[in-house]
Order: sequence, then structure tokens, then C-alpha cells
Amino acid sequence: MTTTPILILGGKGKTGRRVVEQLETRGVPYRLASRSSEQRFDWYDDSTWPATIAGADTAYLAPPVGPTGLAQAGRFIKEAAAQGLRRVVLLSGRGVGSPGRDFAVYDGQLDLEHAVQASGADWTIVQPAWFAQGFSEDFLRSHVQASEIRVSAGSGGEAWIDTNDVGDVMAAALLDESYTGQVIAVSGPRPLTMTEVAAELSAATGRPIEYVDVEPDVHVEELREDGLPQEDAEAVRDLFAVIRNHRSEYVSDGVQRVLGRSPRDFADWARETAATGVWAE
Repeated sequence: MTTTPILILGGKGKTGRRVVEQLETRGVPYRLASRSSEQRFDWYDDSTWPATIAGADTAYLAPPVGPTGLAQAGRFIKEAAAQGLRRVVLLSGRGVGSPGRDFAVYDGQLDLEHAVQASGADWTIVQPAWFAQGFSEDFLRSHVQASEIRVSAGSGGEAWIDTNDVGDVMAAALLDESYTGQVIAVSGPRPLTMTEVAAELSAATGRPIEYVDVEPDVHVEELREDGLPQEDAEAVRDLFAVIRNHRSEYVSDGVQRVLGRSPRDFADWARETAATGVWAE
């Protein structure tokens, strides 16, 4: 593997932070690029791209949410490969490109995967299930604090994954080139419906937490009221539609295959997370 610092795009996100932690533990050099970094990088400002790409050999790419952001990421990887980027590890989504995955939310993600695969750079694509940390580090945290999870997931299940497991898999993919050309799907050990998630969170926090299934259009309205742009709110709705339509009720073996161990169970994650006090505020 090259000694050139690994370029980290999305290093402050839930997965990116954990990738950085793994690289630091191993003493692997890396270079963060974001709108607030010394070398400014902005997905939506392509004038910031050339300096970010310059000298990069390997990159971790966590694209922005929504169709526009995914399209920009596709343009970026094409330019990066043309400027000499040799290898990229992409954070995508589980189910992208699978037969029968006929939801519009996958279109942009699938286009981005195709752009990465056609870029000329060596590639690895990691496709995680929904992150458990969405309930502690993202917009669902406020739902847990309010004791009412209001989303449009219906009665469908999802094999929620601990983001630490995703970060470990990502780091392995970045550091071991034997994963080049592979699509690695990762998930937790069992699917849980949102009702079951609420029950696990209730047990972990010691207080009742209820799941309220809202209609998809109502979900968009509530997300917009919380300040999410229309395009992003619709993207979230479409992601929940995959769960709502029972298309995510399966387990993927990527954690076992890459790390040689089982993924962490949602109940264990919830208990440890509750002990930090993150939901007590």
C-alpha cells in the first residue's frame, strides 16, 4: 500500500470519523478535506476539487445526501481519476443495484456506483444497512428523547448496523487491496421492525418509547418543518419506503467476511449508548 496520505472525504460524518479513528490507531497517514478544512473542499463547488485531488492516491468517499449531491459525487470521481487518483472506497447503500430494488431512491446511488466502477480507478464499494447511530447521532435522536419515533417505516424491518462495524470494514477495505473490485454489503445480525427498535430503546433507557407510523407525505412535511430541504426530505422518505415495503428484511455477511467476527446486535448497542446519557438531555 502507498505511504501517501489517504484522502478522506466525509471524515466528520458518522462513518468517516470512525474510519479516521481506525487509521490513527494503525498509524496510517490521512488527509481530511471538507468545507472547514485547511484545504477547502465542497462537493457543490468544483473549483475546490483540483487542489483536493492533487497528489491523492487512495480516497474514502462518503457522498452527500440527495440526487444533486450524488450526481456531484459522480462528477468528482470522474475528474479525480482523470487527475491520477488510483483507488477509491465508496460508501453506498445496501440493496443498490440488486434485482427488484425498484425504488427511485436507488437511482442516484446506482449511478454513482456505476461512475466509480467506470472511472478507471481501482474501487471497492461498501453497502451498509441503516446505521444504529441514526438514533443517537442524527435526526432520530430527538425522536428518542421525545419518546416517540415518528417515521414512515410501516411494519417493515431493517438489519440495523453499528457504525463502528462499518468503520472497521471501511478501514480494512482501504488498507487491503485484495478487496479491489468487490461490493461488500454489511448489516447487523437480525432485522428489527421499528416497533421492535422502540422496544429495545425502551429497555435500554428505562422509559417507554413508542413508534408512530406516519404516512410518507406527512413524513416529508414533518421533516421540512424540522428544517430539512425538500429534496433531502423526499430522499429520507424514499429510504424509509424501502423498509416500509419489506425490502430490507435480510442479513448481509460483510462484517463476518471482512472482519472474521459477528456484527454487534442493536440491543447491545442501545444499552451501551444509553449509558452515555445521550438520550437523557
